[in-house]
Amino acid sequence: MAAEGTGSAGSQTLSRGIRLLELLADADRNLSIDELAAQLGVHRSVAYRLLRTLEDHGLVARDNAGRITLGTGLAALASGVARDLQQVALPELSEVANELGMTCLLAVQVDADEAATLVSAAPRQSMAVVSYRPGHRHPLTRGGPGKAILLSLPEHQWADAATPALRAEIAESRERGYAVSHDEVVPSLRSVAVPLELPGQPHAAIAVIHVSFSRPEAEIAARLTAAAASVRRAYGA
Repeated sequence: MAAEGTGSAGSQTLSRGIRLLELLADADRNLSIDELAAQLGVHRSVAYRLLRTLEDHGLVARDNAGRITLGTGLAALASGVARDLQQVALPELSEVANELGMTCLLAVQVDADEAATLVSAAPRQSMAVVSYRPGHRHPLTRGGPGKAILLSLPEHQWADAATPALRAEIAESRERGYAVSHDEVVPSLRSVAVPLELPGQPHAAIAVIHVSFSRPEAEIAARLTAAAASVRRAYGA
């Protein structure tokens, strides 16, 4: 019984540490220990111990005010995730970003309910560059990339949160071949996204995000569709 309890406690500690990293990835600013403890639902001392361990491994760091941010150690870990897909996709994402003047990203399905940004590219020259960090997670039912992934999934695999209104929207999006969103994941941001299917890889989507679009959504989607085709060819699919 003692061994079982220890294993359970260890799993809880690991789960909490991972959740702390997710909270930091989703935040639009550095967070204090008190804020992280409150969001995690634990005492400050528990959050502090978790953060010290993560800090020792370079997974989190502190700014000059003592607030917590993601550490550079995560970059080394992230570089090994779907490395071949990242290497194939990044040149295409960069080309789209520079051509359209918008941040372009590749998101992948990470579980039954969520998608995460795998890699992103910002335009070299733009008056307003939108930063969208790899690792950012959001529900499949919200945002252009998540909805574009749903276009590739049979309805019985959709999350329970898929409402009748969303199902009607996805049906409409499937007819035109792309998904759109506004103010769904990050306030004030718009998105256009298309699905990307590759053998041996999770369901994915290529998307652009910006505060406004200078081109029609259909024109943007056509460019993304061409980029998705280029990624498939480069991947050998």
